[in-house]
Amino acid sequence: MNEKRLTRVEDGKVIAGVCAGLARYLGVDATVVRVVFVLLGLFAAGLLIYLILWLIMPAETAA
Repeated sequence: MNEKRLTRVEDGKVIAGVCAGLARYLGVDATVVRVVFVLLGLFAAGLLIYLILWLIMPAETAA
């Protein structure tokens, strides 16, 4: 069964793999997700959301 899971990824990560994992889950380019977080970061919401996701998203396990 090919189950779609939201995880932090090791390949393509810049800081913690949150944006790359979120991009993989949503099926978009990681650059788009990073730009959204930077724009949200201008209002301090992006940093808070990123830190929360970093804490709650499990790391990708090697299969």
